[in-house]
Amino acid sequence: MVALPTPPTTPPDTSRKAQILHEAAQLFARHGFHGVSIVELGAAVGISGPALYRHFSSKEALLARMLIGVSERLLAGGTALASQIGQPAELLAALVDFQLDFSLREPELITVQDRDLANLSTEDRRQVRALQRAYVEIWVDALVRLRPALSAEAARVAAHGVFGLLNSTPHSAPRAEPDQAAGLLRRMATAALTDPDLAS
Repeated sequence: MVALPTPPTTPPDTSRKAQILHEAAQLFARHGFHGVSIVELGAAVGISGPALYRHFSSKEALLARMLIGVSERLLAGGTALASQIGQPAELLAALVDFQLDFSLREPELITVQDRDLANLSTEDRRQVRALQRAYVEIWVDALVRLRPALSAEAARVAAHGVFGLLNSTPHSAPRAEPDQAAGLLRRMATAALTDPDLAS
């Protein structure tokens, strides 16, 4: 199998702000945004609750940075892949691997996104949605190039269906070996996207 290009990686952010975001994602996924206090967030990173305000102006601002940040990362990664890979079938395979890697490494962010997006301000929610739409359009473009008879709207439906499959990992992956779950989800997603009957 030929190795596909991958988005450029950056060293992990080990700053206090990144640590807070990581621990908050774990807590929000487990207990819900409203089920976690500032004091509990501070305790998770070894500081007092009020000390969190040196990094984030509020718990809502922390959630916004978390969800906007992950949407920015996905869009940047998808854009990088699209710039490196010209063949639509290869690009879709790489996008599947990219999304699957994210969903297996950070399932808590999927849970928080699904459950707590409504807790963002209207402006922040609009920004997340705009970033997500731009990411989806990378998949749509590849699908339409692969299947020219497929409408853009049908391609969006297909892309969202595959996201639902790949983002099921918070529920499915813990019950199976991660590699086994990844292989099964990859095969299912790839089969769905490359089905020649998709455009019929």
